[in-house]
This record gives sequence, structure tokens and C-alpha cells, in this order.
Amino acid sequence: MEPCSCDTFVALPPATVGGRIIFGKNSDRPDDEVQEIIYFPAKNYEPGGKLECTYMEIEQVESTYAVILSRPSWLWGAEMGANEHGVCIGNEAVWGREEVSDEEALLGMDLLRLGLERANTAEKALDVIVDLLERYGQGGNCMEDRGSFTYHNSFLIADRKEAWILETAGKYWAAEKVEETRNISNNLSITTKIDREHPGMREYARNRGWWDGKKEFHFAAVYSYDNTARLITSGGRYCEGYKQLKKHKGNITVEVMMNILRDKESGINMQGGFMTTGSMVSILPQDSSQPCVHFFTGTPDPDRSFFKPFIFVPNIVPLLKTMSPIFGPEDPMKKKPRFQTKPDRRHELFIQHEIVMDMMDKSQKKETEVLQMIRALEKEKLEKMESIIQNSCFDASEFADLFPSSVEEEITAYK
Repeated sequence: MEPCSCDTFVALPPATVGGRIIFGKNSDRPDDEVQEIIYFPAKNYEPGGKLECTYMEIEQVESTYAVILSRPSWLWGAEMGANEHGVCIGNEAVWGREEVSDEEALLGMDLLRLGLERANTAEKALDVIVDLLERYGQGGNCMEDRGSFTYHNSFLIADRKEAWILETAGKYWAAEKVEETRNISNNLSITTKIDREHPGMREYARNRGWWDGKKEFHFAAVYSYDNTARLITSGGRYCEGYKQLKKHKGNITVEVMMNILRDKESGINMQGGFMTTGSMVSILPQDSSQPCVHFFTGTPDPDRSFFKPFIFVPNIVPLLKTMSPIFGPEDPMKKKPRFQTKPDRRHELFIQHEIVMDMMDKSQKKETEVLQMIRALEKEKLEKMESIIQNSCFDASEFADLFPSSVEEEITAYK
């Protein structure tokens, strides 16, 4: 399969408006894959417990943080998400000189969820991911299919104060602390600004003959298939994302980030056999008295979807209409050989969105009507969230059903 999927963005002050960090991601996956939005509360565990991830069991920690995830519904991990402390992570598939393992280990999507569940800052999430990478490795099929689709991973990790890029090649990795704006796509992009790294990364590259030990170490050039020095001026989604962030630098808002994710001409909003199946945008105020707000679509094509808000508050109402059916031990992904059949994993919002998208494809009038309704809904939610952030004080109990009620409004608009 061609290496194409996902774009993740972050912008920090002074590139943003209002002293906030803005995070965004499009998750590009097979066009028939369902992405669910699911919430897991904070939880305590008995010492010595075990945790079953997508393909393997690892040691559980004694406590985990509350998380909201956007994930392919057949696996344990996630494509993107946030936790109660304002940590957000998105991952990307990357390939390079280091061979990708078909052996089942932790998926990059598992590492993403583990980082969110176990860390209350961006840099601590980075630590969690690289520690687990060293201990358990990464590998296994990343698609619900009998064929093999495997890759290494890069991550964009943000919180209220800072953001990091983490890029991996097998167990080796490099990390870069973000300055103002940054995006990642399906290529290694860390060059000579390496703020943290695997202690054996350079020596391994020298032993493999990828680096002579004399030239300035350029992570992407050393570990990629090709020299990536011209990435910024060449074509592709990485370049387009870079241009979009630079174009809006100093004026980046949540609305700007949503529009970047909706851009089809650039390829950021991917169409075709691999397409954007879910999107996320987060507002992370640097003022800790102000709540973080996370917006998710839970449906394909952000240009024809509604970004619905979520705020971490006590007693979150279950997100039932964006949760896929559970098949338990009978799930074809749990049986070996895996993926011999593919069950219907569509949740209610996905089904209703699919129906109305088909109607929109057949009628320009219907498309105009539906888009006007969901954009009006989205504008109303954005204005309400802005008011909450500005005022800081709000009644948390009013927002326990913020996301589920927004889903209900969306479904009603489709009927």
C-alpha cells in the first residue's frame, strides 16, 4: 500500500490568537474504516495488573487519566486524542531505511493512547512512549485486513505550555521541541534541531553506514529512504501544511485550523481509497483557569462534517452514538488467523452521516441545505465555547453531556 495517511498540526503563541495553543489532526485511513469517539474515565488499578493492548499484553500502571479518543473501532489504541490535563497527541505513519517489523508488538496507536493515559504533560507523554518503545517495540498490521500494512510512527504531542515532535525508526528516535508552528505528515521531518534522542541512535546509524560520524547529524536525511533537505520547497501534503501554517502565522485560531483540515485541494483533506475518516481540533489555553476544548467529527470528510465540542468535567455522559458495536472474544481481529471476516462496526452517527452523504452526492440542493445547517450548528458551538473560555468560570455539570447532545443535534439535522 502506498505510504499515505494523516496530517497533524500545532501552533503556539505568538503564531496564535489569544495566548492559546491550537492542535489539529486529520486521520487518513481506508475509506471503509469506521472511526469512533470514545471516552474513558480516570481509573485506579491493583498493583501488578496486566493490560491487553491491540496485539499484546503489557504491565498496567496503578492509575490512568481520563481520555477522549478518536480511534479505528477495531483496535485498542487511537489515532488522536486528549486527556484531562490538556495533553493532545496525533500520530503519523512513517517509513525509512530501518526495516518495519511485521511481528505483533505495540502499534503506534497503542503508544499514543498509553501516552495520554499515563502522562500529565507533553514531555512526560514523550517519556512514556519512548520507554514503552524500548521495552516492547512497535509492529503489527495497522489495518483491519488480511494483507499487511505496517509502519514506524511519528507523534506530535502538545499541552498547555509546549509541544514536541517525536519521530521513530524501530526503537530509535529523535525529538524536537516546537517553536511557534509545526506539522508532521508521512515523512521523517526532524533535521538538525534534535533536543532529545535515543542514546544509541547516532552510533546505530554509523554502524549501518548511513552516517559517517563527521557530517552534522540530520535525522531525516540519515534515517529516511531519500534525502529530505528539499521537503519545504517540494510538493506533497507536508509542504502544503507547512505553507498553510506560515500563511496564517500570527492569526491562527480554532476556525483557521478547522479550515486547514477541510482543504481538499492541498490533499490535507484526503479523498479516495485512503481518505480522512476522522478529524480533531483542540484549544489549549495557556491560562490554567480556562478549560481546554476538544472538537471531534467522528465521521469522514471534515468538509462535510460537524466539529463537536468536548470538555473534561466530572460525570461525563457516555458517548453512546459515536461508540461502535463490541464483539468481544468473537471479534475477528481477536481470533487467529486475524481478520478473516469484517463485521459491521458502524456507530449511529456514522450510519446517519453515511445516509445523508449519499443524498448530498445525488443532489446539490440537499448538499447546500445540509452544509448550511451543520455549519450553523458548528458556529453556535464555537461561539459558546469561546464565551466559556473567556469567562473561565462555568458550571461543569452543564457540560457533562456537551458532546452527546451535539451529536444528537447533528443527527436531527440530517433527518
